[in-house]
Order: sequence, then C-alpha cells, then structure tokens
Amino acid sequence: MIARRFLLTICLLTAFVATVFAQQDSIPLTTIIEKASKFSSSFPIEKVYLHTDKPYYAVGDTLWFKAYVTIEKHQPSALSKIVYVDLINNRDSVVESQRIVVNNGFASGSIVFNGDTYKQGAYRLRSYTNWMRNFDPDYFYDHTINVGNAIDNQVRTNITYKSSTKRSGVKVDATILYKAPDNTPYANKRVNWQLMKNGDPVTKGHGTTDDKGVLQVDLPENQADVITGGILVTGIEVGDRRTISSSFSLRTAVKGYDVQFFPEGGQLTNGLRTRVAFKAIASSGLGVDVKGTIVDDKGTEITQFNSAHLGMGVFAITPDVERSYKANITFADGSTATYALPRVQSMGINLAVYNNDPANLTVKIMANDLFFQRKQNKSFYLVAQSGGVIYYAAQTVLNSTSYSANIPKSKFPTGILQVTLFSSGGYALCERIVFIQRNDQMNVTLKTDKPSYTTRGNVKITVSAKNDNKPAEGSFSVAVLDDTTVPSNEDNEWTILSHMLLTSDLKGYIEKPNYYFNKPDDEKAANLDILMMTQGYRRFDYEEILADKMPPIYLMPEQGIDITGTLRTNNGLPVAKGSLRLLIPDKNFSAETITDMSGNFKFSNVNVPDTSKITLSARNNPNGRNMVISVNGEAYQKLSKNVNIADEIINIDSTFRPYLQNSYKQYQSSRTIKEVVVKSTKIVKKASHADYGGTFSGLPMQADHEITAQQLQGCPMLLNCASTLAMGLTYVDNNFYVTRSYNQGDRTPVQVYVGTMPVDANFLASVPSSEVESIEVFLNDGVSGINRSTQTKGVLIVNKKVVKKQKITLAQLQELIPKQNVITFAVQGYTKAKEFYSPKYDVTKAGVLGGDLRNTIYWKPNILTDKATGTATFSFFNSDQRGSYRAIIEGIDADGNIGRYVLHYTVK
Repeated sequence: MIARRFLLTICLLTAFVATVFAQQDSIPLTTIIEKASKFSSSFPIEKVYLHTDKPYYAVGDTLWFKAYVTIEKHQPSALSKIVYVDLINNRDSVVESQRIVVNNGFASGSIVFNGDTYKQGAYRLRSYTNWMRNFDPDYFYDHTINVGNAIDNQVRTNITYKSSTKRSGVKVDATILYKAPDNTPYANKRVNWQLMKNGDPVTKGHGTTDDKGVLQVDLPENQADVITGGILVTGIEVGDRRTISSSFSLRTAVKGYDVQFFPEGGQLTNGLRTRVAFKAIASSGLGVDVKGTIVDDKGTEITQFNSAHLGMGVFAITPDVERSYKANITFADGSTATYALPRVQSMGINLAVYNNDPANLTVKIMANDLFFQRKQNKSFYLVAQSGGVIYYAAQTVLNSTSYSANIPKSKFPTGILQVTLFSSGGYALCERIVFIQRNDQMNVTLKTDKPSYTTRGNVKITVSAKNDNKPAEGSFSVAVLDDTTVPSNEDNEWTILSHMLLTSDLKGYIEKPNYYFNKPDDEKAANLDILMMTQGYRRFDYEEILADKMPPIYLMPEQGIDITGTLRTNNGLPVAKGSLRLLIPDKNFSAETITDMSGNFKFSNVNVPDTSKITLSARNNPNGRNMVISVNGEAYQKLSKNVNIADEIINIDSTFRPYLQNSYKQYQSSRTIKEVVVKSTKIVKKASHADYGGTFSGLPMQADHEITAQQLQGCPMLLNCASTLAMGLTYVDNNFYVTRSYNQGDRTPVQVYVGTMPVDANFLASVPSSEVESIEVFLNDGVSGINRSTQTKGVLIVNKKVVKKQKITLAQLQELIPKQNVITFAVQGYTKAKEFYSPKYDVTKAGVLGGDLRNTIYWKPNILTDKATGTATFSFFNSDQRGSYRAIIEGIDADGNIGRYVLHYTVK
C-alpha cells in the first residue's frame, strides 16, 4: 500500500486543561488519531475527474475527455493504471463502456455519438477505478450530459406543465409546442398521445394543434406516482402519411415542494441558541426561493427568514423543551405550506463553527445546564480531518457551559473539513463540515499572441503555471469553443475545482457547483457555508473506524488487465503446476504461465487492445486432452440511482437551440448525394426463431422487439449493446429482466438463447457481434412453456448468421467441436485513443468561407508546462464563425495543486 505522510497537529485549546483519564469507559485521544491514521493509510481515497470539451452535445458529435485520477492531496495517483468510463442512457442501460490506460495519473479518450446508438435525451457520464468500486458509488464521477438531435429530429418541441391537486389524485395539463426544423409551427395537425408507465399505456387521447402549433393535453386525474413515473408519448401527423413520435418525461409534471431543516451540530437543544439551515426544493430537484416564519405551539412568532441562494438559508433560535416549533413557508409562486422543526432535546451539548474570518475558524462549544450538571469535569475531544488526514486534535474537561476559540486556517488544506466533538468514550456527539478556502490553487493563465483574430486565423496561446510565484510543472487539458454556438453558464458547469474540492466529497445533488468557485466573493463564501450545513458527508465515518469495522475489499487496484481462472481435470481435480499458453491471434501476442498448487492461474498485465479474442490452451500438459480450463468472469459495475437527475433538460430543442441550429448546418454542408445504380434485387429471408423448428414452437410469430444486424454494426461487445438496445428489458446484476416486472419488484430473469442453446446472459460477451443476424425479445413466452420449465420470465434469442452450406473436411469438423482444454473468449480491452482533428489553413490562399462550422475549435489533452519556466504553448486555426471564443484550461501539477482558467478572445 502506498506510504502516506500525515500532517498532524495536536493542540490544546488555550483554556483547556489536559487530564489523566480515570473513567473505565474512556479512550485516549491518541487512540482516535491512531485508528483514523491507520484507516486512511489502509484505504486511500482515489478520485476521478473528467474534463470534457463541451457542456452538452448533439448526435453526430464526438465527446473528448481527459481523466484526472488522483489520490491523497489531489496528487496524480500511482495506485490504479486503469480507469473506466461509462455512458448510461435514461433507461439505466450502459450504452458504452471504455477501459483506458492511465499514465502517471492521466488518461484521455473520446466517445462518438453515432445516430444508430444515441438518441436525443440525457445520459450519465460515469468514471471510476477498480479500487473505487470497493466503496460508495456516490463518490464516483457521475455527471449528466444532455444530447440533442438536429439531424433526424423533424419535429422541434417544447413542453410545459400545470398541475393541481384533486380529491382522487393529481390533475396535469400539458402544453406542447410543435415546430418544423425551419422553425415554422406545425399548425392544425392531428396528434395522438398516450401516458405510458413501465411500457404499459395508462390512458390515451388525441387533439389538434392550433394556428401556432400548440397542443393542449389534459391528462385525467391519477395518482402522483403514476404520472411522475411515466412518460407522455405523442405522434403528430405532419403530412404525406408521416407520423412523428416524441416522448416527454413527466418527472417534473406534478408541482410539489419539500423543505428540510438542519440544526447546526445535529440537534436542537433546550436553552442553546442554535443556527438552523434549511433547504427548499421543487419536484424538479432544483432549489426554490422561500420566505417564512418560525412559530411555537402557542402561535408565538419566534423569527422570520428568507432563502439566500437556491432555496437555502439559515436562521437562529433558542429552543425551549416545553415548546414545539413549526415553519410557515411561502414559496415563490405564492403557495404556502407548514413544516415541523426537529424535536427539542432536553439535555445536550452543541458545536458551532463560524467561517467568516479569512484567517481563522471560530469554534464554539455549548452545553445546556442539565448536560453541564451531569457531565461536569468529564473529558471531551475536538478533532478536525480533511481527506482522511487529521490536521487538528484537542482535549478538554467540561468546566464551563460554553467556550470559543480561534483555530488558524493555515493548519488545513483547501477543501472540506470535518469537525467532530467526541465524548471521552469515543462517541461522536456533534459534527459540522466547513469549507476551507485558502486561495492557494495553482495560478494558471492563458495569453494570446494578438488582441483579436480573423476567421481561419492562426491563434498562438501561451500557458503560464505558477505556485507561490514559482514555476509549476503540470499536466493540463485545454478546450477552445465558439461562444455563439456553445453558450454556457459558468456557474452551472462541472469543473476540476468544483469536483475535486466539493462534489467528490459530498453525497447528494449539488446545484450549480461551480457558482462557489466562479469569481468567489464574501456572498458566495457565506452561501457555501450554508451548503455545508445542508449537505450529507459520510466519506469518513468515525463510528465504524473506532469499532475497527473495516470496509470489505473485493477488488484490488489494477496495474493492468489480468486473465485468471482455474485448470482442472475432467473429474474436477485441480491441476498443480500445469502449463497454460495465452494467445491473441490478431495481435500476434502470446504468453505462458504455470498454475499454483490449487490449479489457479494468472496472466498479469496482458496488453489487450480494443475488444480482442483471447485463446487459452492447456495442450502442452501431459494428459492435456483431459483438462478443462475455467476463466474467471469480469464483474461489471452495478448501476446506482442518478443523484444528478435534476440536471436533465426536458426541452432540449429550445434550451440548446443555437447549438442545434449550428449542428444542422454542419450536417447539411457535409452531405453529398451520390449516384446509386441498382443492378438487381433479391429478397433475403430474415433469420428468426422459426428457423429452429420445434424448439421455440409456441412462441409468438412476431417478437415484441427486434435488434437487427445493422444496429449491431461497430458494436464492440454484444452484451453491452444488447443490454442497451433490448427494448422492454432491463440489464442488472448480470441478468436481463422484463422492465415492467422488474420495476414492480419481480426479480425473475429472462431466459437467454444463442440459437437453440440456453445460456447465461454473460455468455453474450463471448459472441462476436459480426456473427449475429438479429436478436429477438419476447416479453412473454406465449404457449411455449419455456418460462414455466426454466423458472424464468421472458425470452431473448440471439439468431446467428447462416453460413452457406459446403462440404468440410474431417479436420474442419473436428475444429467445430468445442475443446475444453482450448477455449476462446472476448475481453474488453483498452480503448484506443483518437486524435482531435485540427485543420490548418494557408492564409495566402483564398478559400470559400462559411464551410467551417466547428464549435469545438481545438482540444488538446496533454499540455505539459516546463519545469524551469512553468510555460507551454499551443496553436490552432479559428473556424468561419465570428464573435467571441473561449479557451478553458484545467490541470494538476505533481504536488496536487489544481488550476483552472478561462480566456475570451474575439474573432472578427
């Protein structure tokens, strides 16, 4: 395990007196320190951040990214040499998964949003290492990316909802605007609609758009969860017997609010003045402005309050145990609601931390009279940790009801600090997290060689990186974007600062995370402190650490791709010191190894490019014909709840209109019409389950859903593509399930066949996509009896391509018979990095302007600043777009200092 250096300052607060413990239920402060240190050194925290070239995309685009893998104080990690990048659709299916080599903590790659696989909607971009999978997936990089479609989308829509509560449920009215690609309204067009949930229709209707292309849809009264858990599917008749479908999420259709209250330190205690933070959110998951009053059970108004930022705010009260309290809230739309505050405790001690002084944290410990009488002269500890490292610890005896002290912020690094008050028995009594801002990030700047540029002009930019005014040697990535076609809200973006310092250490959704780092001031610092009082933090749990409850480790850090398994004889006995040979035929690679005494084998750090077939052979052993090779399968990361679902954009067409208009122009300018000569026509019979005779008799003649060979073109792994494209099925925990049954709690898996052979779902990982003619999905087995005999629900059949009949030799026949001592299987290899194309223009030659409509003008993931000067340079050519461009650079140096800078320049 990597050695770690701990900066540990053990302090005694000036008014505190150290005592010798006499209580049997006490533990020394050093025990807390030692156990915390042991935990953090045994389980180092890795983080992954992806710098993407753009905040949103369109079908046909390429997403370029650089992965920063860090450990300890944001230093480039040497623990993991592989990082995983997944793209997940809104049906919770992994559309694409990449395994990428990490060099010195950095990796880069790209994802192409091809039209066969990707549709308009929201996707989750998730990244992690094998080591991170042992811990809570809430701390993965998990970012929502919205993707539009300007190419195939012939109907542009915008939907708004209006809801009202009724006796029998909720009434929702939807207003939908339909427009053609040229922005003209689809006026007086018939529209059929259905409310769908779990693939089943709940209700349906039809209507006609008005002269402005607007349709009013009145959904009948229903239960709120039926509506918010469903989708609205519409089909508009646009002429020429064409009907175009559109789908709309109803997640935010029912207006609703929720308000939560968070007393500082954890509870309201009788007689102790306490600050109470609150957070008000709408059904969309976004914060909403509120104002209100706190009243007691006698109706007496205690205080008034207003939200300060994104529905969050703070007020202070001195609670009385004889009273109960509630908040009367007024929301921005004028609606009102009442919420109860937490119950007042009769006895307790509280911890308050004030963070408004740039130089010091002010810590205040308060005990009410009853607690002081019972715990007087007892020992207490104050401990502060950041990133798993304890930077401050203090010990005292309780000899007064309150005490406050200043702790210099210079003791702590920039980031989240967990401050905990312990009893002498090691019980955490109060806890508070605060954000330390030392303003000590790496100073990174960009400077252009000219004040402004022309279209297609050559731009030269110099990077300068410094730490404490000294040159910094670091690794950076830079993206240059056209501001006009890619407008963006800096507050709303995910950045290396907001992720590494904030979101990677907190649980739950954080709205507009970069707001707190984009031109910070006193107001933003105060709002950040309120966020700290309302957000969950459980990365470092003292209760488990002190109880010596270490997290189970299932997966070790990866230094490369390992192929493992077992070699046995036909009767199941392990083969000790058996010889195995590994071959990657298409890569001209081979390796050999010997099994251990239990028959286990391991090929370490196998260089598998892309998705390759691997062959293992035990033929070279004595009696090798009677040996069986078993390969350990790869564990796929489970899908977790999308905590950032509030970042999904429902009205992509209108929200990203400038971007999508430019995307459509790019598509039109790149289209070429070629002459097609039809020489002959031939009707080819399509492969289906009916080709297998009686095996599938009783199944419906027509499958519920079908995946064609064309949809599987370019598919790297059949299992991944099938899990994404299989409509009506959900792939979870290495099994397919009928989606509507799975959502109702039924965990009966689908029966999978390759031809007539029943297989586990994982077997599909070894089937080359190029050999598949189609995949048929049956949500029920008809009258076949398949599900009854196999204890399954639903059927998935992989139909392989038919090979033309021809005579074969005996040797060829023997090759077709599977050998247990020689196996061939597919492994997800390393995804090959592509290079960003940057055109070069000769300014001396006149060209046709207007054809270069790029919006990502430049992308470079591997800019390295010089150790002696801290500088680097790069150059590129502008597109034909005039206006403002912006260059964004992010990076880390060898010491873990983080930097980010945004430069704007003008193109005339």
